[in-house]
Amino acid sequence: MDSKNALAYNFIAIEGNIGAGKTTLCKMLSKDYNARLLLEQFSDNPFLPFFYENPERYAFSVELFFMTERHKQLQENLLNQDLFQQITISDYFFIKTLLFARKNLTTEEYRLFNRLFNVLNSTFPKPELLVYLHRPVEHLINNIKKRGRSYEQDISPDYLQHIQDAYFDYFKIETSIPILIFELDDIDFVQTPIYYQLIQKHLHQKYDNAIHRVTLSHELNAL
Repeated sequence: MDSKNALAYNFIAIEGNIGAGKTTLCKMLSKDYNARLLLEQFSDNPFLPFFYENPERYAFSVELFFMTERHKQLQENLLNQDLFQQITISDYFFIKTLLFARKNLTTEEYRLFNRLFNVLNSTFPKPELLVYLHRPVEHLINNIKKRGRSYEQDISPDYLQHIQDAYFDYFKIETSIPILIFELDDIDFVQTPIYYQLIQKHLHQKYDNAIHRVTLSHELNAL
């Protein structure tokens, strides 16, 4: 692949709310750029189905499991670079551990959790680019229903809105890495390849350490 069509960063994290399409995008990018793929193993979390039924009882367990599993995966992969796969694409950024915990834990639980997080977070680098796939809550609900995971079907719009707000509050204080927000609305970048190509075009560019917003529907109309 020539440099004109190469990704501009070696470590990219794709983030988004539940149902935004981050894992799908990561898989597509990994295939096209021969990148190491780090996917969150959420289905391995034994507490997750119980958490959605009884959040107060299982919140600490579910968040602690996620944190330790994410840390283990990132440590194993980021500290042992593959010479044949210089690019790493992940469908999560470790900071999401703290964002979800802040929403789900009590004050005392969060205070303890935050101390543990800060110890673990010091052991590996931040991504060079953070990509956020933004969809309105109503579109997230539609995507969640379509993919049909039984334990997700009762996720409330309010919960999704709180998670979305947590991400955007974090973006306001993160100044050490560039943040690229794709406004997707109800766009399906799998079924409509031109949107995927537009995403790729932006990932071939370098950005300064600030928030950058791209509305894909506007870009398509401008072509």
